[in-house]
Order: sequence, then C-alpha cells, then structure tokens
Amino acid sequence: MTISIGLLILVVAGALVFEYINGFHDAANAIATVVSTKVLTPRQAVIYGATLEFTGALLGTHVAKTIGAGIINPDTITLHVIFCALLAAIIWNLITWYFGLPSSSSHALIGGLIGAAVVNAGWGCVRFMELLDKVIEPMFLAPAIGFGVGFIVMAILLRIFYKANPDKLNRRFRRAQIFSAGLMALSHGSNDAQKTMGIITLALLAGGVIQAESGGNFEIPVYVILSCATVMSLGVMSGGWKIIKTMGSKIIKLKPINGFAAESSAASIILLASHFGVPLSTTHVISTAIMGVGTTYKAHAVKWGVIGNIVCAWVLTIPICMFIASMIYTLYRNFIL
Repeated sequence: MTISIGLLILVVAGALVFEYINGFHDAANAIATVVSTKVLTPRQAVIYGATLEFTGALLGTHVAKTIGAGIINPDTITLHVIFCALLAAIIWNLITWYFGLPSSSSHALIGGLIGAAVVNAGWGCVRFMELLDKVIEPMFLAPAIGFGVGFIVMAILLRIFYKANPDKLNRRFRRAQIFSAGLMALSHGSNDAQKTMGIITLALLAGGVIQAESGGNFEIPVYVILSCATVMSLGVMSGGWKIIKTMGSKIIKLKPINGFAAESSAASIILLASHFGVPLSTTHVISTAIMGVGTTYKAHAVKWGVIGNIVCAWVLTIPICMFIASMIYTLYRNFIL
C-alpha cells in the first residue's frame, strides 16, 4: 500500500508538471497574436491570458471524461502506465518547445497513453472507434476548419472595411483584439486544462482513491479541477517565448485585424469542441487560422517552409509519443517493477 500511495503521489505530481509545461508550451495559442501585434506587452498578455485560462478550465469536464475513459479501457490502465505516458508527453513537449515548434500537447498525452497501455495490456485495450471519432478525425478536420474559418472571417472583414483608413482600422482592431485574445485564452483553458484533469482522475481511480460509477462513468473531483486550472495558468504566466515567436511572426506578419480574425475564428471552434467533449489540438486550430488569414492577401504572404516543419511535428506527435512511452514502459517494467 505504501508503494501504491508513493506511486500515486508521483503520478499526480508528474501530471501537474505536464500541466505546467503544457501552459508555457501552449501559451502561444492564447497570446502570440496579441503580443506580436503589440496590442499588449508580453507581461500584460501573460497575466491576462493566465486569468482567462484559469476561468476556462472551470467551464466543464466533457474533455476530461473523454481522456479519462473514452480512448483506453480504464480497467487496463495502471499507475505505471499513466506515469510512463506522462514522461513521454513531457519529453516531447520539451523537445518541440526547444525547437520552437507549436506541436499538440493533447496528442502527446494521448500518444503516450496509448503506447504505454498497449505494452501493458495489448492492442485490445484501445477503443479504436472512440480514438478515430474523438482524436484522428479532428486531427485532420480541425486544421482544415481552422484554415477555412480564418480565411472566411478575414475575407469578410476586408470586404467590410476595404475603404477604411489603415491607421484608424488598426487602432479600432487593437481594442477588438483584446477581446478576441481573451476569448482564445478562455477556449484554450476550457479544452487543454481538462486533459490533465482526466489523467489525474484516471490515476485516482487506479489508486483506489475514488470509485467509478455504474457503467464506468465518473465525476472529476473539484480539487482536481482547481489544481489543474491553477497550474495551467501559472504555466501560461511563465510564457513560452520560442513558440510565441513562431506563431506570432514566423507564419505571417500580423496586424491587429489579422490577430482578431485568427483568434475569434479559432476560439469559436475550440469552445464548440469543448462543449462536445472533443480533445481538440488548440495548437492546430490557431496555427491554421493564422494561415487562413494570411492567404486572404496572397499565398506567398504565408511562410510555407515554417509551416512544413510545423505540420511534420503535428503528424509525428502521436506515433513518436507512442514509441517513447512504449520504450519507457518496457524499461520500467523490466528494471523497476
């Protein structure tokens, strides 16, 4: 029992470390555009973003339940599996942060969970229909939708304001972008913070601290929600400046009207996904919304070489994290268990 309690504490601590890294790794999703357009200073942006990230994390638990019981059969998940999955996701997040690549923390966590669980219990533990419906399909659809919605919103704004004085227009949208950046932070918190809530709840179930209801359903404890919301917001406050630079200036050169279009488009998509419990990659959505906004001017306004590197990171995240987690779990089982 002592080992189980110690391992449970270690897993929960690891999950909170992942949540913190997720916060500074994905801070760019919420504040990159508002910083790059100089609407807010970096310090103002991270405080503003962190506050709304915390608020967003309290909006619901649909995504947490998908992560906790939707993709892997909970009966096959042990504390050892969760710990190895978290290590894999943390490693990949740190690698992509180092290279300034806006990869998906959500997919890193899901890939790690699948990799460790399969080594532990075989492929039968994976709920493939749920994986296809809640992860694989959105992985391809979300970027396409983000690009399309960003393009349409920007095209509409250009049509409405095509006669406006550029300086006056930018001043107007500097104010509007404060609202859209806040909405983006709120939506990011509503989706990304919940993923770690699901993982911690899985750990509490595996450790016998809480019990599942009939049918395998469970509720996310309030203390888990509050702790994840707090740690995520602290991570955002620390910033993730390498990825913020990539998102804010290396894809296209953003103006306030562009930032408003990208943020409002992405936030709407993410909030809708959170409502239906879809663990969407917020990184994919905001990145492609920025791309869509850029192509309303001309195709070569978007730096496609940078985008190619980003897309490679997107595609590789789940399989690489599956591989890392499976290797960690194999070593862990052979030398520690």
